[in-house]
Amino acid sequence: MDLLLIQSQEHETLPLAELKAVLATEKIDCNIEIVTNGLVLLKSLNKEDFYKNYKLLVRRLAYTHEIHELILRTDSSHLEDQFKDIKWDNYISDDFVVRIKRFDKVEIDTPIMERQLGHLILNYNIGENNQNNQNNENNENYENYESPTTENHFKVNLKDPNSFIRVLATKNEIFVAYEKFKLNKKHFQKIKPHKRPFFYPGSMSPKLARCMVNLSHIKEGQLMLDPFCGTGGILIEGGMIGAKLIGSDINWNMKNGTIVNLEYCSNLDYCDMEESDYEAHHIDVRELKLYEKVDAVVTDPPYGISTSTGGVKDGKIFHQFLESIDYNMKENAYLCIAHPHYLDIDPMLEDLDFELLERHRIKMHKSLTRIISVIRKIK
Repeated sequence: MDLLLIQSQEHETLPLAELKAVLATEKIDCNIEIVTNGLVLLKSLNKEDFYKNYKLLVRRLAYTHEIHELILRTDSSHLEDQFKDIKWDNYISDDFVVRIKRFDKVEIDTPIMERQLGHLILNYNIGENNQNNQNNENNENYENYESPTTENHFKVNLKDPNSFIRVLATKNEIFVAYEKFKLNKKHFQKIKPHKRPFFYPGSMSPKLARCMVNLSHIKEGQLMLDPFCGTGGILIEGGMIGAKLIGSDINWNMKNGTIVNLEYCSNLDYCDMEESDYEAHHIDVRELKLYEKVDAVVTDPPYGISTSTGGVKDGKIFHQFLESIDYNMKENAYLCIAHPHYLDIDPMLEDLDFELLERHRIKMHKSLTRIISVIRKIK
């Protein structure tokens, strides 16, 4: 069984890196095929765990727009005949919509094609395919075969359908897929920094925060730390995927604001976070000594002119941070950290028990590029 993913194209490397990290973290075995830019196919997923893994990907991924169960892979010349042969009663029970998305600048009259394919579904005869298959395989029993009902009750619903059929057209192929589980894209709009009860300028976007959480390979129930928690944006995204959370900050107001924001998010109807799942402390990272070592650290340390650094220069506070965090991490735990391009942390990693695994660049403006580094503690 295969899943088809429509990925965000707002960053060149992060969507695929995030996907690979989640697949590795959740031990989802499959083959990855990059169909074209922004379209990825996960092939040969285990049938028994297929819908469980489908739900996991829907819950976790940030830089993916849609995830669909693949129904058909074909080309334009065979689309109509093969589309009619699909057992649509496996995917549709009442109302539906067909929506087409084009890749590679494919020239298709989208409204006409959507109507044509929708019309084929409306005229689909339930049980007809099963009847034909049985007739072909066992002709001698045909006289005893009772034809099932063929009437369907499908209706088109353009606004809020129960069944969403996605057709994706590339230069050489057409994919037909079914969206069984929908990503909660509204979360990333609802929880933007300025919409939280406690706001401070410069907070990271929820999508990038979730991506960094995923790059840290944290699992549900494991312990994640952000020692520069600020307003709690990274911790919020860790909580959304079920991690246990510890935050700390040298700024007392930030620490309190983090708790306010986590309490707010725990009351969202789609969030399972409890008050016992998180804590935050007012402490300098250099003095941080946790009772329990953490499974992952995800953080965006302050840099530049900021009171949150306590007046310490960038390079020095990063080195001191890495020394402290080394003590608080389990062996083989991951650190996902954001830092400015002008700060070379590689010599610091060589001094300590860390191994750089991957790195991503995000252009902020002319004078600043944000670097996302994924690091593993090796001892």
